[in-house]
Formats: sequence, C-alpha cells, structure tokens
Amino acid sequence: MMNDLCLYHYYEAERGPFKSLSGLSEEEAARVMHELKLEGTVFASRRSDDYMDIRRQLEQRARELFIRKGGRPAKPFPHYMTLGPCDWIRQWYMDGKQIKIRLDEFDPQSISFTYGDLFPTMRFRDGKPYRQQVYVRDEILKMVEQYGWPQQWNPDGRKGPERYIEAQIWDDRIVNQALCDLKRSRCE
Repeated sequence: MMNDLCLYHYYEAERGPFKSLSGLSEEEAARVMHELKLEGTVFASRRSDDYMDIRRQLEQRARELFIRKGGRPAKPFPHYMTLGPCDWIRQWYMDGKQIKIRLDEFDPQSISFTYGDLFPTMRFRDGKPYRQQVYVRDEILKMVEQYGWPQQWNPDGRKGPERYIEAQIWDDRIVNQALCDLKRSRCE
C-alpha cells in the first residue's frame, strides 16, 4: 500500500463531498445533526449530542499541535480524508462515493495526520505511542513502517479504534480543485 500514496474522501452521493459540520455555525450544525439523527440512515446519525463541542475542541488541539510541528493551516478547521483506501468508511453511507487525490498534490505544511481517527487518537488514554499525537507527512510514513496500515491489520475494529490513518487538510486549494474536477466530469 506504500505505493498507493493517495488520500481518499468518502461521502454520501446525495449530499456531495467535503461537507463539514465544523464550517457551520453552532445553530446550523445542531440543525444538521438533528436531521441526520431523524433520518437515522447514515453513520453520523449515531453521534452523541455533545459531538460538535468535542469535535471543535479536538480540531483546535490538532491545529495547535500541527502548528508546533511547522504546519501552516490556512483555515481554522480541516477537511478529512484517509491515507490509503478504507472500505469501512464507504459503508457508512447509503450511496457512498469517494474522491481520490495523490498525496503529492498537497503542500506538506497544509496537511496533518493522526494514526487513527482524530476522536479516539486524541481521547483514548491506553498507552499507545500514537495517542495524543499529530504527525506531518514524513512522520506518518515512518509510523506506517513501524505499525502498519490499520486498514489492513484492523479492518473490522476488533483490535481497537484504529481503522485507518486520518489526514486533516488545512487548506481549501486542492479540495476546491477536486470539486471543480468532479463538477466538470459530471457535465461531460
């Protein structure tokens, strides 16, 4: 999988890619979360009522850690992708789609990584060395060499919460280009 250094973004076809609750006001995010819970058909419908408060705190913490490592986030909250494919996430959606972007397209100072999803990575306290950590590109590749791909060693989640490597995209430039490319391909 080291040859497949691509980032993947999964989304519900009907809603479209790169929709972020973090970019909404507290009221709007609460409304969307309420709608998702009422629908009850996607993974996000199972989130707790305090999900957005926790998410905003964790995103702020990840941003601070990234800046300490030389990162230059251009925005206050990230877009989320995975390093390498993760079929499990695609199953979260009724009509799951994906966008694939080569890692090399991103400025290394605009992207951070967690070994696992941001939530368990920052919240679990089980002594694993990658907890409470944010990595830059070279560091996460070393982590993969040391610990492997969670998508491969833990595809069903039986060995813990690590099921993929998460990428936090702190700049809209490449994301906006991917959205433009997607719109163009739908029109052709």
